[in-house]
Amino acid sequence: MEMKVDNLAVARGGVTVLEGIGFRLAPGRALILRGPNGVGKTTLLRTLAGLQPAVAGEVSVPPESLTYAAHADGLKSMLTVRENLDFWAAIHGTALVGAALRAMDIEALAGRRAGDLSAGQKRRLGLARLAVSGRAIWLMDEPTVSLDTASVAAFVGMVRGHLATGGSVLVATHIDLGLAEAEVLDLAPFRALASVPRGGFDEGFG
Repeated sequence: MEMKVDNLAVARGGVTVLEGIGFRLAPGRALILRGPNGVGKTTLLRTLAGLQPAVAGEVSVPPESLTYAAHADGLKSMLTVRENLDFWAAIHGTALVGAALRAMDIEALAGRRAGDLSAGQKRRLGLARLAVSGRAIWLMDEPTVSLDTASVAAFVGMVRGHLATGGSVLVATHIDLGLAEAEVLDLAPFRALASVPRGGFDEGFG
């Protein structure tokens, strides 16, 4: 499943922040989005995920091939780790809960309530939802926030497993994930001039 993006422009708060973006994300490939805070990484991901309309351009990809992991982990605090994944597996019609637990090394936490987890454990559970989805294209926004070194390694291993089966990944991150095979797209050259304040980029998520 390939994602094709042509001459895309996206807006935040009614102001165009990026324009002229074009790329191809082929099966088995990973693309990392780079750029300073405020450049529009989150806005681009939300547009690609279909959560907001584009200002211009075209995104060619079947919506049912996408899954999106945002800053929030999207957990139900009163459910256990396994029950959270069972819920999402039922939504997507998959039977991948066991594999997802193993991928993010949370099998030992399966019976614990999500509300009782540490920030890092919640993040690992939130990322495990990607594996449960069965979707071909993963869109991720700063997925390694709150993760320690071992958990980042587990996440990268899960990503590599997904790529090996023909899936693809688009991820916005400020850290080096160690995915040497990934391509990098620097968004700074695509910023719309009207969106840049005199003092440079504002702080906050892109």
